[in-house]
Formats: sequence, C-alpha cells, structure tokens
Amino acid sequence: MAVHECVSFILLRGSKLLLEKRSNTKETDPGLITIPGGHIEKGETKIQALVRELEEELCIVPIDSEYLCSLYHPTTELQLIHYFIVKDWKGDISVQEADDVGWYTITGAPVGIDADRVALSELQRVNKYL
Repeated sequence: MAVHECVSFILLRGSKLLLEKRSNTKETDPGLITIPGGHIEKGETKIQALVRELEEELCIVPIDSEYLCSLYHPTTELQLIHYFIVKDWKGDISVQEADDVGWYTITGAPVGIDADRVALSELQRVNKYL
C-alpha cells in the first residue's frame, strides 16, 4: 500500500486550538472533527505544503511554526501525517474547505481520528505552549 504524506497544523491561540468539521462529502474522514491539513504535493517540502495548505484552507500565512511529530493514519489510503504547531500567522482566518471550524481546549478537543488524539497528547507531553 502506498503511503501518502500529509501535513496538519495545530493552530494555537492562547490555550485553545483550531479544529475543523470535515464535509460529509470528503473521501477521507467525512463528517469528523479533525486537526486541519492536507496532502503534500509531488516535489513539495513539508514546509512548502504547510504554507500552501494554510493559505488554501484558511487564507492565512504562518509566521511562527514548529514541527511536532509524524503519525500514520489508515483511512481510505495510508497517510503519514506530519504535525506542525502554528503559534502565529498573518491574515484573518476564512474557512475555505471545511464545513466549520472552532476553537477548543486541548483537553476537551473532540477529535475524531486516533492520530490527532496522539498528536494532541504529544503536544501536552512536551508542554511548551500550554
């Protein structure tokens, strides 16, 4: 099975993070609440994909980001998700692809996939921004 690499971005505003509700028409994880992200395109670095996906999905440009961890997520395809913490950005968030977004506490984040739960546990474990 081919591995499809992706980036996900944990946007932090104080002690809260931004999560998206995926559209019911999405092929992967339809209707679930997840950490936003997207596929890395051929020839892109992880950072280039992070910048592109943030702009495409939320109309923002990261100013301060940091790599957190990488985790596998078996869905309709096997994904290797590279999680990044985004602490500062330029622009106003404007939802382009998800049904909705909301700010949640880390401990109360209702994420619908295991990889996201593990990434949030890792964020709490390193305890840099909480």
